[in-house]
Amino acid sequence: MRFSMYVCLCKGITDSDIEAAVSEGCHSVRDLKKCFGLGTQCGRCTSHARDVLHDTIHNNFQPVEIHPAAHIDIEVCYT
Repeated sequence: MRFSMYVCLCKGITDSDIEAAVSEGCHSVRDLKKCFGLGTQCGRCTSHARDVLHDTIHNNFQPVEIHPAAHIDIEVCYT
């Protein structure tokens, strides 16, 4: 079982809250501020919240497999 860690004591925001917000589309501290009011009291949480946000985005990153396009013959005419 994983325990949540408080990121913002003023608003009661945990790292799990931030992780859930990322999965719902929050991708910046500005988004977290709109969603939770993060950083609107004392502001000490913003740097740690940014770290949690970036770590969550990085850990959830799924590389996209790019398939090469079909070969297309194109004639180029330079004049």
